[in-house]
Amino acid sequence: MDAGHSADRSNDFGGRMKRLREERGIALRDIAETTKISVSALEALERNDISRLPGGIFSRGFVRAYAEQIGADPERTVNEFLARFPSDPVAGGTLFTGEVNTDPPSQVGRHIVITLLILLPVAAVILWSLLNRS
Repeated sequence: MDAGHSADRSNDFGGRMKRLREERGIALRDIAETTKISVSALEALERNDISRLPGGIFSRGFVRAYAEQIGADPERTVNEFLARFPSDPVAGGTLFTGEVNTDPPSQVGRHIVITLLILLPVAAVILWSLLNRS
């Protein structure tokens, strides 16, 4: 391969992903069904048309999910994506480092606990009131 051809391939992120997907016989519709990412967004990714992607962390999530579905290394693929599109809006935000902060508890869990702490005493008072009426 000559240097020009090699440079073209290194800049064709979407084309490399599409070739890998096709080599493995995976249909875009299958990826779309599994990841809940639209076929049109996946096609845009394969065309390097990042203007059709949502941007920031969401685009990186799309790339990560796509990579997982085609059997590519997700972190390496995201890093290649960010290297290919460093100044574009899709690269904004922070890159996932693999560490997850588990504190504080989720907002849903917190709301459930607060709701139970309020409803249980109220239910107890209502029940006590109904039982003592008789």
